[in-house]
Amino acid sequence: MRDERSPDGLGPYGAEPGGAGDGGGRAARRRSDRGGATGAGGRRRSPLAIAGRTALALSSALVLLASGVSWAAYNWVSSGLNTSDALNAIGGKDAPKHLDNSVNLLLIGLDSRKDMNGNDLPREFVRDQLHAGSSDIGYYNTNTLILMHIPADGGKVTAFSVPRDDYVQTFNGDGTSQGHFKIKEAYGNAYTVAHDKLAAQGVKGADLESRSREAGREATLATVQNFLQVPIDHFAEVNLLGFYDIAKVLQPIEVCLKHPVKDRYSGADFPAGHQQLNPKQALAFVRQRHGLDGGDLDRTHRQQAFISSVTHKLKSEGVFGDLGKLQGLFDVVKKDLVIDSKFDVLDFAQQATNLTGGNVVFHTLPIAGFATRNRESVNLVDVPKIRSIVRALIGGTSGSPGGPGGSPSPSTSTKAAPATVDVLNGSGKTGAAADELKALAALGYTPGRTDNAASRQRTTVRYGAGAEEAARQLAGRLGTAAPVSSAAVPAGHVQVVLGTDFTAPPATEAPTAPETSADPATKGGAPSQVPSDAFAGDSVKEGGIPCVN
Repeated sequence: MRDERSPDGLGPYGAEPGGAGDGGGRAARRRSDRGGATGAGGRRRSPLAIAGRTALALSSALVLLASGVSWAAYNWVSSGLNTSDALNAIGGKDAPKHLDNSVNLLLIGLDSRKDMNGNDLPREFVRDQLHAGSSDIGYYNTNTLILMHIPADGGKVTAFSVPRDDYVQTFNGDGTSQGHFKIKEAYGNAYTVAHDKLAAQGVKGADLESRSREAGREATLATVQNFLQVPIDHFAEVNLLGFYDIAKVLQPIEVCLKHPVKDRYSGADFPAGHQQLNPKQALAFVRQRHGLDGGDLDRTHRQQAFISSVTHKLKSEGVFGDLGKLQGLFDVVKKDLVIDSKFDVLDFAQQATNLTGGNVVFHTLPIAGFATRNRESVNLVDVPKIRSIVRALIGGTSGSPGGPGGSPSPSTSTKAAPATVDVLNGSGKTGAAADELKALAALGYTPGRTDNAASRQRTTVRYGAGAEEAARQLAGRLGTAAPVSSAAVPAGHVQVVLGTDFTAPPATEAPTAPETSADPATKGGAPSQVPSDAFAGDSVKEGGIPCVN
């Protein structure tokens, strides 16, 4: 079969075969070993990044649960929900703590062309309706991650979209480090390891799929909680088919574009201005990234705008008075959505007016630039800056402990704890230890010695007596597992041993967002103001039909 590609090497449906663009890393290599990443003719294809076309289903599904569901409907819906205990893995003593009764909800959009039992979606459906190529190229990337902060007082909901290609330290549910990967790959990495281990033990079929996905959920929750340094109270996951099903029930969906677009990879072909979309067109709207100035970041804004449009329709058109559409939505929730087992539908329904009344603002967290890591294109991120922005908007303490390995990182507004830092180079990168020590000295740490060390995969942090706080800060800066006390390290010293996973963090800039007081009693953990240019592109306010690129 002829391999049709565009001049830039892209397949006819936007899949980027092999290459650095998407879906690489350990998960891709492992599934290639199992034969799941090759299409007809043996061509290896990477998963098509479809950020957005999944999260929208999940957000819509959550909104419907939150919008005046009757007791009878609640019993009917909850009896058939797919639930997960993945939150139990990340709720240990080291998890970030709450200052009040607010709720943090993580929305997970899973880019998988499989159903809940691990069966491939019909090839014709994937090709003709999703316009996404063969179902063989799908895997378990979380191409959409949105953290929604719901205040205790019922005020404005703040939502943060995490770009899927952010290059961060990823974790398993038990707190062990996976290494540095794109944040979307934490799920697939853990899924692959669990799947292989369970299969070797004789686990098969739907049970194998369910338990492997549970490992993926735990890893995603642990990674996001560590990255943002905020506790996750609830989560909801939706698969690729869920978005299509939601759009089919609620069609037509109104959207607005600032400019006309035409993209053969996603199938997007729309004029500028307001327009009504059917389900297939809706997929193209939230899937397009080629031909957009901001690429993936613009596609993230499309996700946010679509969520706004759907929730606006739920509220303004009285969908919940239409029994046919209501039953259709409930069917989607029960078929396509997974929520945590602690999720109380009636309790969450108290937030209905906030979620559908225009009181949600979506922000896209900033990136610090682009680079190539592990032969993949990634987003570099300034972790201290991102944590500062999140804390400023939702309230919190500047020194709250993290999740697995989570520690506050020093920024220009967080004084470096006193310690002498020694950096040993086991990364194989010439000059890495000297460069990192220079960067740490600029942050206020006392520079110690540099030396070479035996090659190792993981970067580690150890500390001597009296240097624990500095060690925690440095572990947070470098995204390592929790620092370890060692009698072999002199008192007052921190020893950093760089591994092959080491990537120099971006230089810490003056914070664009003021931090909340370290004493929650001072301000009650109240949010601070953050300049609009602190984010990646314009924020999207829910409550209408926002126009986007």
